[in-house]
Amino acid sequence: MTDPTFRIDPASRTALIILAAVAGFAALKLAEDIFAPLCLALVAGIILSPLADSLERRLKLPRTPVAAALPMLGILAVGALAFALEPLVGRLVDQWPTIRWELRGVVNDFRGFVQNLGQVGDEVQRALGGGGGDETAAPSIPTLTDALFVAPRIGAQILIFIAALFFFLLTRSEVYAWIASFAGRRLGREAILTRIRTAERLVAVYFLTITLINAGLGIALAVALGVLGMPGAIAWGAGAALLNFVLYVGPATMVAALFLGGLIVFDGWASVLPAAIYLVLNGIESQVVTPTFVGRRIAVNPLAIFVSLVFWLWFWGPLGGVIAIPVLVIVLAMLDIFDEPEPDMMPDPEPSETV
Repeated sequence: MTDPTFRIDPASRTALIILAAVAGFAALKLAEDIFAPLCLALVAGIILSPLADSLERRLKLPRTPVAAALPMLGILAVGALAFALEPLVGRLVDQWPTIRWELRGVVNDFRGFVQNLGQVGDEVQRALGGGGGDETAAPSIPTLTDALFVAPRIGAQILIFIAALFFFLLTRSEVYAWIASFAGRRLGREAILTRIRTAERLVAVYFLTITLINAGLGIALAVALGVLGMPGAIAWGAGAALLNFVLYVGPATMVAALFLGGLIVFDGWASVLPAAIYLVLNGIESQVVTPTFVGRRIAVNPLAIFVSLVFWLWFWGPLGGVIAIPVLVIVLAMLDIFDEPEPDMMPDPEPSETV
């Protein structure tokens, strides 16, 4: 008969926790098509929770219509943005042969300054199609068959996201209560609920602040490119605002896209002006504006941000890059690693705060 007072030693307990974590992440990786949209829906639900509470309290709207309307409004916003960016993307695809020709010209000009890197220059030029092949060959574009195979998978992920977001917004109070009752045996149910509400508020405020900052970056870039004479300045600004949600990767993608766009529109060294303008604006945003408005409320170690971003980008690709920072903030808040929040950041007992 086993001893009822038997306890696992700390080393064994740590090993079990590590094994359970590895198994859990392996399951998340294997079932990426299911868990990725689920996780994104939970993060989006946490971000939208204060807005949902405000609509329920101030406008006296029932919870079910609010939970149904918010996902649909989000999908419409994403669709409108994609519709606005579609001409720009289509133009880049159509102009790819011209872009390759311009890139070869830039590489040839630059090689004069880097004689010792001739081998690298040859590699780049061959990669850009300078090795005697068809100079105007178009890039490989996915066929209709490829699209038919991919469409059901994407459609299923969108449906999972919408359904999960709806049910989370509808039942989040019950979900929070269940988590508190399950995890609050040692710390206390009220303490866990307070941490959950604090995490919800921190993520919502973070996302709202970042959204406003990114919108300002997009407007500034659109104005600057419009003055420069870059076609589609508004679409470029919208793309910059959207990609800036993915730290490091988004700005790098935007620089590359603006460089390619500059090669189409401008001649010579003027083709680098759009990318240079974006780099200046992004530097101001990342080094001055964001630390001023975000760091004052949510001070996260830059190493933790970098590690979280690298891990989630490797784990789930671009979608992982979107959720990396919100997930990090939620985990840190639940572990009570942040300092005491400011008075205006403290959650009330009732889940009815306004962003």
